[in-house]
Amino acid sequence: MKFEIKDRDAAGRLGKLYTDHGPVTTPTLLPVINPNKILISPKEMKSCFDVEMVITNSYIIRKHKKLQKIALEEGVHHLIDFNGPIMTDSGTFQSYIYGSVSVEPLEIIEFQKNIGVDVGTILDVFGTPNQTRKEAKEGMKETIKRAKKSILIKEKMGLACTIQGSIFPDLRKKCAQELSSLDADLYPIGGVVPLMEQQRYAELVQIILASKQGLSAGKPVHLFGAGHPLIFPLAVALGCDVFDSSAYVKYAMQDRLIFSNATMHLKDIEELSCCCPVCSNITASELKKTDDKERMRLIARHNLYISMKEIKIIRNAIRNNTLWELVERKASENPWLIDALHVLKTKKEKQWLEKFEPIHKKKALIYTGPHTIHRPLLDRTKIRMKEWYQPFSDTIIVLPESEKPYHISYEPEIKKIQEHNPNVEIIIDSALGPVPIFLDEMYPFSQSVFPKNIDKQTKSITRKYFKEFIKGKEVIYWDNEKSLQKIKKSSEKTNEQNEDRKRIIAVASMQFGKDAGDILFSGALSFVKSKKTNKIRNVYNSNEHVVSLRASDGLFTLKLAGGQLIHKHSSFPRYRIIVDDDAVPFIKEGKSVFSKFVVGGDQILRPFDECIVVDNNDTFLGVGRCLLNVDEMKDFSFGQAVKMRENIS
Repeated sequence: MKFEIKDRDAAGRLGKLYTDHGPVTTPTLLPVINPNKILISPKEMKSCFDVEMVITNSYIIRKHKKLQKIALEEGVHHLIDFNGPIMTDSGTFQSYIYGSVSVEPLEIIEFQKNIGVDVGTILDVFGTPNQTRKEAKEGMKETIKRAKKSILIKEKMGLACTIQGSIFPDLRKKCAQELSSLDADLYPIGGVVPLMEQQRYAELVQIILASKQGLSAGKPVHLFGAGHPLIFPLAVALGCDVFDSSAYVKYAMQDRLIFSNATMHLKDIEELSCCCPVCSNITASELKKTDDKERMRLIARHNLYISMKEIKIIRNAIRNNTLWELVERKASENPWLIDALHVLKTKKEKQWLEKFEPIHKKKALIYTGPHTIHRPLLDRTKIRMKEWYQPFSDTIIVLPESEKPYHISYEPEIKKIQEHNPNVEIIIDSALGPVPIFLDEMYPFSQSVFPKNIDKQTKSITRKYFKEFIKGKEVIYWDNEKSLQKIKKSSEKTNEQNEDRKRIIAVASMQFGKDAGDILFSGALSFVKSKKTNKIRNVYNSNEHVVSLRASDGLFTLKLAGGQLIHKHSSFPRYRIIVDDDAVPFIKEGKSVFSKFVVGGDQILRPFDECIVVDNNDTFLGVGRCLLNVDEMKDFSFGQAVKMRENIS
């Protein structure tokens, strides 16, 4: 099996999982097929519900002689009549329910191979939330032991090695680290069904984070038993790629309808507010009157429609870089999800999540409530402002929040200030904190939407951040022209070229580091500007095109000459992606860098960052855009790592 990332947001991945029976788009939901009780046929799931992959239980198939005979003679795909990829569970959940199963760990691996599944699963030891630490540790060790033996006999079958460790994050992380070394094909996070049934989402988040932090970044992750769409967005944002659901059937058997934010009993529904094909063709009253078997079938179909719809909503959110907004809005509908989001506010968790956050996004950052200010991307911005940005003056003029871009809405005031003294620093006191006027077109300062009245927690955080930024400076809060009297008068005249230079230095420092302005713009500068807006588009240093300034996010696209300057004037491995010698001929032809050729790089690089590409000897090869962070590049063995922009031939 192969796995690659096609798009991303938060730690979520829009990916492709390649199997012998076809590719699967992730995130994905695998409906659970009980071969003894099929309410919706797998064939219909594929044609009517866009299901690409399903999961069934190899232990149940093996246990029933008739099913076993068909599966062994004609294969599991024939047994359940599905021509797409099939995953099988091993009986672990049955051992949790009934106390034990009548099969040995290696026997069930051999059986899964023999019936032709695409992905089989080890017989792990289910770790319950009420276990002692000692019991959890023993179960984890046994799971690892079984995984090591199973990996040796899997042959061509994809193998899922399940992460266990109960509710203890350190055990989960250790288990994930041990299993990562086995190079399995899929990594389920197991033993979490009881937590989800009890809506203990804060503990679930801690388990997912610990597991992800212990795993190789290049493998798909399966959250076992996560059948309700309520949890899907948050789990995807934390890096889960695959879910499975028997809930669509189980709830139907209880006359319960799944919705994106809740589950409702049919007796409590007077009108069907859903527009799925089931609810569009029947009333609640009619549904209540149908016979038990038909009603169960219809509700199961509704439940599966809703579940698959939620997966598509999440995929679109990843494509549009709005996954965090979706997560926060979903959390507002459930108090236990709010508790789960609080787990993500710690410094440790935000530092880990920030590594996967794209450097810029396609859509504006939208405020949804007090959780928004804690997004990892905003923490990155604060750190770079503190460590990389260098104010041009110790005298700061503070202007209140206004329409964006700020330098346009405040054009008359800025002109007066600069005529009085062009060397002061102008800062906007925004909902995100301090925004230097030279950064007002840069993501996320310009590409963010906050209400006029924000919550007290956000105000408190941004106020503290603002005070830290202005500490030790002479600060003047703008109060019309009266404020000019507090600013020392200068005879120096405003110079457009000088203001343009300050702007590009400010952006370069936030994008590439505090000395990037000196590296890129130390020579004779010239600018190409938009005829329509007069905004900078291209920057030349000594007649060499070094960067282009993007209108969409106010960040630079690095040109070949700019990359050569960074390479020449910065120490190894700064802003570098280092490739194996085998990749050099392809890069010189202008082809992209694939993950399997990446041997290292600057750990500061993030998805969609501009980078320079070098070989093992630090020979400059060209400039490009990262599609992954460096750890991902090294862990993935398939797919693109860097999209080359320009190269040395």
